[in-house]
Amino acid sequence: MAVKIRLKRMGAKKKPFYRVVVADSRMPRDGRFIEEIGYYNPLTNPIEIKINEEKAVDWLNKGAIPTDSVKYLFKNLGILPDKKAIEQES
Repeated sequence: MAVKIRLKRMGAKKKPFYRVVVADSRMPRDGRFIEEIGYYNPLTNPIEIKINEEKAVDWLNKGAIPTDSVKYLFKNLGILPDKKAIEQES
């Protein structure tokens, strides 16, 4: 079973917000999920991102693969190390 960390779209038409969920990769985008670990609201100013870092790191250690959009959010919050930062340390 391949587990992914991805965004689940919620909200009204043209007013989306997203929940960050851990789901089986075979499930539909807005379908069944294993656990909700946060949310992301791109419409507020500033953008609102709230993610439980402990749960996110725990799922990453278990082998869950973040999608590109979730990877971007994780890098902004400092959950995932940035490649440039790793290269500078070496």
